[in-house]
Amino acid sequence: MNKQSFRNFFPAILVFLVLNSGLLIMMNRLEDWGFDYTVLVFGNLVIFGISFLSYWMAVKGLTTKNNHAFFRWVYGSIMMKLFLLAGAAFIYIVMNKKEVNKPSLFFCMGLYIIYTFIEVSALMKVNKQKTNA
Repeated sequence: MNKQSFRNFFPAILVFLVLNSGLLIMMNRLEDWGFDYTVLVFGNLVIFGISFLSYWMAVKGLTTKNNHAFFRWVYGSIMMKLFLLAGAAFIYIVMNKKEVNKPSLFFCMGLYIIYTFIEVSALMKVNKQKTNA
């Protein structure tokens, strides 16, 4: 991934850092509101990590000259993101059967939407800068 592609993903890094520091600051208040702090922090970390990996794979696909490689990288990134995040949610639900913190789980779903929006807008910028088209 080149420097410009990494810069396009910078808003996601910023959201990750601001959100984790905000969660750390508001830890006690979040527990009063019914959120599980560890689920939020771990969920943010997992979603950010998988989004970064997905973005990296999609950028590799966008910068390749081979059409088949493009489809492999882009669809692979989508499928990897889907299965890893669904698997993480499934593992959390199975491990905490009756103690699943639904507000935290729904908050993590919102984080997924935010990171996906940032990832897609960054990929659109990479696509505009592409020189091998």
